[in-house]
Amino acid sequence: MRNARLVLLLLLAVGFVAPAAVLAQAVVTAGDIDRLEATAADIQQQIESLRSSDPTLASEVSEALADLRDEVAYLRVKLRREGTVTRQEYADIRDRLETLRVRADGQRVSAQPVLGPPEVPSTTSIPVGTEFDVRLQTPLDSGTAKVEQRFEATTVLDYTVDGTVLVPAGSVVRGFVSSVRPAGRIDRQGSLTLSFDELRIENRSYPLRASVTQAIDGKVTEDVTRIGAGAAVGAILGGILGGARGALLGVLVGGGGTIAATDGSDVQLPVGTILRVRLDQRVDLALPGS
Repeated sequence: MRNARLVLLLLLAVGFVAPAAVLAQAVVTAGDIDRLEATAADIQQQIESLRSSDPTLASEVSEALADLRDEVAYLRVKLRREGTVTRQEYADIRDRLETLRVRADGQRVSAQPVLGPPEVPSTTSIPVGTEFDVRLQTPLDSGTAKVEQRFEATTVLDYTVDGTVLVPAGSVVRGFVSSVRPAGRIDRQGSLTLSFDELRIENRSYPLRASVTQAIDGKVTEDVTRIGAGAAVGAILGGILGGARGALLGVLVGGGGTIAATDGSDVQLPVGTILRVRLDQRVDLALPGS
């Protein structure tokens, strides 16, 4: 009989104590929100240290941090007014802050590994400020995109120096969505920021840091196809992209490469969209044949 009572007590403990423990783990407290704010403060200190060594990255991280701080503030207001915040809401912002902390350290953040520059006997460099036109191979939409979502694009034209093709047309440029804001009821302007972190030429990969300066209507590519290959293509394409026809309707590219909708909707970049990107860091390449 005594053993039977012990078994009954154990069953009651499993039935009542365990659910209570699970429920406690699911509750988001004001202390949790405090920890989010402390993380944001740490990232702000990292940004201040980063400004002298990499002002472009510091600006990008600062802009993303401002958005996350707004979301942390929203969680605090929601907790105070409604008395509850879901664990998923808390975890989403916590994880994004941790991702931003890694970026503020100057480390590349991505879902896929990127190879470092290969050790080759002969190299050359593409300087900061060089611009490339790349054709988007992955559709992007600020209404559905997620931070750290990967995408790919390919270069439109050969990049040559003294008659040597250093970056052939069709070379792969990879990147990730570093920040995104879908169009909402209050803020109807959707936006997203694209960061580039890898250039792949044939079987070699190189670290890349670049940002978008223009978004071009993909129909321009049809004009290039009709023109054909040749030395004049670059000049003709440059004229097309540099004119009024170059801008994608309903899209504005701001500082740090943020692409924002101007018509009160989400940013939609279909496959074939041409992005003009500017190098924010020198790229060291192996010379062809080395």
